[in-house]
Amino acid sequence: VQSNMAQTLEAIKYENGELYVLNQLLLPHVTHFDKVCTIQDGHAAIKEMKTRGAPAIAIVAALSLAVDLRSRSNEGEFDSAASAVEFIRNSLEYLKTSRPTAVNLFDAAGKLWRTVEQRAQTATNQLDIVDTYVSAAVTMLAEDVKDNKNIGSHGAKFILENSKSSQVSVLTHCNTGSLATAGWGTALGIIRDLNKTGALKHAYCTETRPYNQGSRLTAYELVYEQIPSTLVCDSMVSALLRQNPNISAIVVGADRVAANGDTANKIGTYQLAITAKFHGVLFIVAAPTTSIDLNTKHGADIVIEERPSAEVVQVTGAVVGGEVTGNEVPRQTVQVAANGINVWNPSFDVTPANLISCIVTEKGVIVKKDGAEEFDIPSFLSTL
Repeated sequence: VQSNMAQTLEAIKYENGELYVLNQLLLPHVTHFDKVCTIQDGHAAIKEMKTRGAPAIAIVAALSLAVDLRSRSNEGEFDSAASAVEFIRNSLEYLKTSRPTAVNLFDAAGKLWRTVEQRAQTATNQLDIVDTYVSAAVTMLAEDVKDNKNIGSHGAKFILENSKSSQVSVLTHCNTGSLATAGWGTALGIIRDLNKTGALKHAYCTETRPYNQGSRLTAYELVYEQIPSTLVCDSMVSALLRQNPNISAIVVGADRVAANGDTANKIGTYQLAITAKFHGVLFIVAAPTTSIDLNTKHGADIVIEERPSAEVVQVTGAVVGGEVTGNEVPRQTVQVAANGINVWNPSFDVTPANLISCIVTEKGVIVKKDGAEEFDIPSFLSTL
């Protein structure tokens, strides 16, 4: 079942001061952009997972405040620079509550707040503050695409240098592509880069239960770009690696990377790292430096978000054979588990650094020192 509406790999549209966010809950069957006018709209889009992926979360939060701020300013709500500054401070704190594990959101909020604080020292009116904030938020959107393309290039190079073949097959988990970022993607950006240069033999993506970001979103992106690819259930990966020794790497994204390299990512990542180690396959984390949290020393200190039980016991999808009317596809939610069963639904797990081959950032590849079990990320960042 497909809607007649044109598919897109653009998750965030910001044009003429208006923000539209692709509602990813409706993918892959319906392509619909929701207008975001306020910080409440932005918060809801993130919390309800209409928009997801650590980089995209940060950008939607930043831009939702930009459009809200501009609208309030035009209506004369701020009578001074100080009142605009106070609104920004409170709004950033509120937006940070939408998804607690994604460090990019906190990093973006911190950068934006420092920019506003600095401008506040010399601002003569509220417009100085508003213009400064909006400009900084819009710049983040452009920089994210640039950073992702650098991650793709560095990661593809690392895989090829550490592979016996000039053509490689790669497996990825969750969704780390254009739909999870401002464009191109992190882990999926590496796959895109390999495909662009003719070095990709085949891509595999997992369903990524319970929210199916792999089957709904990554598969959508791979089909859209006509990348040779196959979807597998999460539980099939070990069998796949045993049966297909030509898979060179498992590439995943990150919602938070601790100072020692322990990495929080979508639930199911940890078990992929274990099977990669057992089968001698590279396990690569692809993440911008904004996903690195030097204040978190170890993975054990990362707060793991737990989500509603309904995501595990229910599934929503398009009705097979349903009649498409306009851009609407008939959808249904069904219960797949016994009523009354207890459910544990952590959104993320933590992969220890000793299972990770390298961390690919926009500034280069972080590897461990010889014999080390953990990464020395502070040293890598200090040399940049």
